[in-house]
Amino acid sequence: MNKHKICIVGDGLSGLMAALALNKLKDLEVFLISKKNKHSIDRRTTAISASNYEFFNKVIDKLDKKLFWPSKKIDLFYETKGQNMNFLNFSEDSKNLMYVFENDKIREILIKEIKKKKIKTLQKNIYELKDLDGYDMKILCLGRSSKIYQSIVDNRSLNKDYKEIAITGYVKHKLKNLNTAQYFLKEGPLAILPFSKNNFSFVWSVDKEYQKKNTNLVVKSKICEVLKTNKIQISNQQSYPLMLNLKRTYYKNDILILGEGLHTVHPVAGQGFNLVLRDINKLQKIFKYYTELGMSIKSTPALEEFTNNRKSENIITGIGIDLTHNFFKQNKFFDPFKEIILKNISKNNTLKKISKFISNQGLSI
Repeated sequence: MNKHKICIVGDGLSGLMAALALNKLKDLEVFLISKKNKHSIDRRTTAISASNYEFFNKVIDKLDKKLFWPSKKIDLFYETKGQNMNFLNFSEDSKNLMYVFENDKIREILIKEIKKKKIKTLQKNIYELKDLDGYDMKILCLGRSSKIYQSIVDNRSLNKDYKEIAITGYVKHKLKNLNTAQYFLKEGPLAILPFSKNNFSFVWSVDKEYQKKNTNLVVKSKICEVLKTNKIQISNQQSYPLMLNLKRTYYKNDILILGEGLHTVHPVAGQGFNLVLRDINKLQKIFKYYTELGMSIKSTPALEEFTNNRKSENIITGIGIDLTHNFFKQNKFFDPFKEIILKNISKNNTLKKISKFISNQGLSI
């Protein structure tokens, strides 16, 4: 029987992982299409859950564990008058809660694995869907703002402009036993993500007005204040606008949207790429089921089944993250009650267990 021809458009982390995951299925012939122009270097880090790290291990042969910095402890802080209250801790003794990796290094590993597996790669600029004729299934991993999506989705997407920017960068330090942490500060949430012994990345979400300031000085001052040190060096600092976009239409005929084009969420909970990996994992399982039945992938309800399985979790997670962000934003009427609420949360072990499970596994059981 002839193999089913699947093309994946986009060679970012989402496209590369999708290509490698689907290439594991013996009845699929995977083609990876990337732009002709040179790919820009992504000087950021990404945090993934323990379950998604295991998915990485299944997709990539002999995964270099040194590229993934493990974390057994995550601390959450809320800024009150004169101090940062540690209102919640997640910790494990024998296993890791999450892993952090540098995007550019993992992308290099994924590209090497693509070549090793001899996945067919094409350099071609895609302007219209008809440019993809000839494939049994087309998967678009083109980021969050591709105009091609307009011919697939309807106007019912959930959209929100946060009118904020995420400032990101790397920090070199000499602190001992620095844990992964999330600080809910008055200016906006600040995530600290260690990725080696003396280096961590940060993501600080702040109002767009910060673009008018000397952000290099402001960011260094704030991190020094939070960590109570003045011996840090910041590099790779950049910023990008923040928005919420949750599509309700995932596919049209034999064309599927995947990655940030499907769901863009606020970085406060670090769930963006985790959702993408869960999508890819589920898509692989659905394709495996139908191809093993000997069915033509084009004639199956695979994309409908994928949508029904993943859309609820993606939308609920995105809205949940949005509500979390709104809860911690400054509000002169609500702020006096937050400290009381957070102190009660810290005492609720059941809530901690549920939160830990969802962060690792998502909402699908």
